[in-house]
Amino acid sequence: AVPGDRRYRDLEKSAFAWYRLVVDGLVDHKQTLSLTELRAASNYSEITRHDCVEGWSAVGKWGGVALATILSMAGPSARARYVVFHCFDRDSSGTPYYESLDLHEAAHPQTVLALALNGQPLKPDHSAPVRLRVPTQLGYKSAKWVYRIELADSFSALYGGQGGYWEDQGYEWYAGI
Repeated sequence: AVPGDRRYRDLEKSAFAWYRLVVDGLVDHKQTLSLTELRAASNYSEITRHDCVEGWSAVGKWGGVALATILSMAGPSARARYVVFHCFDRDSSGTPYYESLDLHEAAHPQTVLALALNGQPLKPDHSAPVRLRVPTQLGYKSAKWVYRIELADSFSALYGGQGGYWEDQGYEWYAGI
């Protein structure tokens, strides 16, 4: 489903009742988590600034689940080096949006699967139902509309092979601020 298309609108109309976050790849325990389960595991709130590569920024209070919590539930295998985020969104030519972090950055205490913004559940224009928040890096690393997290030993075989949609377009893979 792509935000704005019929399947995503149906997902939104159902209050995301049939949403499932899949965590798979190089893990010991594949996870399939409902939005209710993610909210029950929600253990984090942070007020951070979102810095866009286009030059704007905004401060918001994000709530959700520390990504480290989800990763620990799945148990990354010894071969896992990267965490790849697959998103509902696609560009006008149908190319899927995806992003990746190394395991160290993914386990950073501020890296969160956001479920809420400013005390309210995420709305579609803020990437409902689940958005990655990586406040230690530029905004394009904070993947929107995440539906799958894949642990991998490489991202070279994914799409353009550079580790993310924007990286495939020439942006830097590490976008630290």
